[in-house]
Amino acid sequence: MDTKARLEQALKEALRAKDGLRKETLRTALAEIKMAEVEKQRPLTEAEVLAVLQKQVKMRRETLEAAQKAGRADLVARTQEVIRVLESFLPQPLSEAELEALARQVIAEVGAQGPRDMGKVMQALMPRLAGRATGKQASQVVRRLLTQGGATG
Repeated sequence: MDTKARLEQALKEALRAKDGLRKETLRTALAEIKMAEVEKQRPLTEAEVLAVLQKQVKMRRETLEAAQKAGRADLVARTQEVIRVLESFLPQPLSEAELEALARQVIAEVGAQGPRDMGKVMQALMPRLAGRATGKQASQVVRRLLTQGGATG
């Protein structure tokens, strides 16, 4: 079952269970997916659905930081729960070692020689990550590997 279908099923279950926070979180996520579909004028691919969810998690993390700085314990707890709900629909993130191994493989495949080939490597790497690592994490690893001397390091 794809992620969008899992979200819809979870929403039905949350409605039956009268779980307000989960229901609200899932409705928001599905609304964001629907808006992206309308914008693109086609159904989203699985990777695009995961990207929408990751964006939602990122936004909630920023909210969490602001709430912590403001000393709003009520908002902190609620936001942490929302993040947990959203993350339950995302694939397990890659470990640092797994991300590095995948980056090394792509660097070798595209024949990247140094930092100037960063774009070529990232273009080939990002579709393979499929929501299991952020672009920021990937670019940090790729940049480090390319400045160390590519895939041989």
